[in-house]
Amino acid sequence: MHTNKYFTDRQDGFESSARSYPRKFPVALTKAKGSWVVDADGNEYLDFLCGAGTLALGHNDDEVNKAMMDLLSSGAPLHTLDLTTPVKDRFVETLFSAIPEELARNARIQFCSPSGTDATDAAIKLCKTATGRGTVIAFSGGYHGMGHGALALTGNHNAKNKVQNLMPGVQFMPYPYSYRCPFGLGGEAGEKACSAYFERMLKDPESGVTKPAAVIIEAIQGEGGVIPAPRSFLQTVRRVTKELGIPLILDEIQAGMGRSGDIWAFQDSGIVPDAMLISKAIGGSQPLSVVVYDRSLDAWTAGAHAGTFRGNQLAMAAGTVVLGRISSPAFLAAVKEKGARIRKGIEEIRKDFPIIADIRGRGLMLGIEFADPGDKKDIMGHPVPSGKLAAEVQRRCFEKGLIMEKGGRNGSTMRCLCALNVSDSEIDTMLTIFREAVKEAADA
Repeated sequence: MHTNKYFTDRQDGFESSARSYPRKFPVALTKAKGSWVVDADGNEYLDFLCGAGTLALGHNDDEVNKAMMDLLSSGAPLHTLDLTTPVKDRFVETLFSAIPEELARNARIQFCSPSGTDATDAAIKLCKTATGRGTVIAFSGGYHGMGHGALALTGNHNAKNKVQNLMPGVQFMPYPYSYRCPFGLGGEAGEKACSAYFERMLKDPESGVTKPAAVIIEAIQGEGGVIPAPRSFLQTVRRVTKELGIPLILDEIQAGMGRSGDIWAFQDSGIVPDAMLISKAIGGSQPLSVVVYDRSLDAWTAGAHAGTFRGNQLAMAAGTVVLGRISSPAFLAAVKEKGARIRKGIEEIRKDFPIIADIRGRGLMLGIEFADPGDKKDIMGHPVPSGKLAAEVQRRCFEKGLIMEKGGRNGSTMRCLCALNVSDSEIDTMLTIFREAVKEAADA
């Protein structure tokens, strides 16, 4: 039987240099169930990455797999472009029942190519078509995909610096980040400053920021470091965009599908967007990406947006099961309880190891920011973020059997993207390993 090294060496020989996860986790996975994966050498790992949040119910969930196996054995078509099927009809009905009623009453859905980045591009095209305007407002720290248009809306410089002539007309605005406030204020004062800046820039006739085709935002920034937008800020963004007739797009690709403890992360603020981007967990482990939007934006002509693989029937069958499970109030309450259990455990670790600078997030979308406790400080007087420490913790976690990803500014934030049905005992195992890894990194 071949080893991890056999497979990873072969991967190094034929896969592009853009590969990322194999550089941190040099394994060949052979089995997976629930929150656990097994590599070619027989090592077991607790998976707190779960396909970057795609596997809402973990690996190989029995009910999800049965839905796919039943479809495979039924003789139903698996690839249908955008032709309808009973499977698709049921999926849409289930999805519309899980979105806010105000949007669902007038909703339209566009099935996109399988990746979330295409949902971003589709939504931008839609809003430009509907409004006749050409610019878009995004937010610092946001992540909306790696396609040419989606990348233009993404904050991270590393992904953009070597790619010239991305989609023009993108204006970035500051996003509230209490621990490292863009205005150097933090807390409620920082939130109010971001809200006031957003409103003033759009309403000031001398601001230089012309009325955009859309505003796109994450209710919880994922790749940007797991930063939840304050309720008041999202409410301001929604009020101002409504007053000015600007479509508001909520990117729920990572934060949605129950991860925050609400079905959709924006629901915590009580707002309703004009368009939602949904991917990752919506396909029940299979590729699927959609835009749900208000019919007032539906100005497309036939074929205005397409994609060969927008009819993934397996994903729709699996996604219907996942939607039904995660929509349960009891399930969502459990997500919040499990998130609180992890947060409490990390807070205890933080008391002993000041390299943990900040803990934030909602539900089972949590971020743990690491910082160098030395003399150097940022404009807030906080220790500077340390991607080096986060990478060291990540490496030591992996060696001990825990897979976690990092992100955020300077790669300094470890992120919790575990299965939403993770058990309490698995959480305790994660916390034990994490404490050991943090201690070793702090002592190194």
